[in-house]
Amino acid sequence: MRWALIGASTIASEHVIGAIRSTEGGEIVRVVSGSPERGAEYARTHDIPASGTSVEEAVSDASVDAVYISTTNEKHFAQAMAAVEAGRHVLCEKPLAMTVEEAAGMVAAAEKAGVVFATNHHLRCSGSHRKMRALIKEGRIGDVLSVRVFHAVHLPGHLQGWRINSAEAGGGVIPDITVHDADVVRFLLGEDPVSVVAKMAVSGMGQGVEDSAMSVWNMPSGAMVMSHESFTHPYAGSGLEVHGTKGSIFARGVMTQQPVGKITLVTEAGEEEVPFSGHNLYAQGLADFMAAVNGGGRPAADGWDGVKSLAVALAVREAAQSGTSQTVDYGVAP
Repeated sequence: MRWALIGASTIASEHVIGAIRSTEGGEIVRVVSGSPERGAEYARTHDIPASGTSVEEAVSDASVDAVYISTTNEKHFAQAMAAVEAGRHVLCEKPLAMTVEEAAGMVAAAEKAGVVFATNHHLRCSGSHRKMRALIKEGRIGDVLSVRVFHAVHLPGHLQGWRINSAEAGGGVIPDITVHDADVVRFLLGEDPVSVVAKMAVSGMGQGVEDSAMSVWNMPSGAMVMSHESFTHPYAGSGLEVHGTKGSIFARGVMTQQPVGKITLVTEAGEEEVPFSGHNLYAQGLADFMAAVNGGGRPAADGWDGVKSLAVALAVREAAQSGTSQTVDYGVAP
């Protein structure tokens, strides 16, 4: 599979380029950047044959089979639609778009065009999260009563910029991290949040967007979810807990791009450390994407997963802004 990178991004250079090249036949043939100079330098650094500034030129290239979109959030819709209209498969960074309507439009267009559309929700590709999901499905903790997600970190300097300063580009901790936590909860529990209440704060790291948020979600099963995200916590650590009628799962250090962390299962029988696969998260996601293109399953997170995680994040932001409970509006998502 031959790829065009739409966005000369840090996440592509640190994680996705290697993951693409780790798949059988995975090749990157061009990169698109808003800056011709940056694009050319990025292509030289990463041994990519061609660079340019035109998405339309890239997706019309007959040698391109798929695109990976990792530009700022406000650009995703137009870029994804151009790729879909050209018949290219799409792997898009989260959040898929600025609105649920745009996100759903992208995914529906891909379905109509018969191309694979996936969301790069890397956490559900990890061995730790897949192990926790298996424990829950196997009934090891009984019926789930509650989940606590703590994903408060310190955003590294090289990732700041628009994420902490530009609402227009889709910045803020809610579209950046809450959207991940929404996908994690949906993946683990197999159900979609119904309503949310929330608070958010601006501590001064950036300007114009929230850098911390806390929220509580109601699930259809009656389980409750408490979620905490931040860009400003250097020593908080990250993880999640899932509590059920027969046991609890305690996971620390697993809300990360690396296959690290620890899972402890606590039941009537006592405490048990649970092993899990240490495979590369992004390589797993790309392998699942390739399999879906070849008719061998579905992406780790498909387009509708991306629509639903965005819908939860936007409901959290609206609840925090309004001070009222918000019902999550999934639009036309199935």
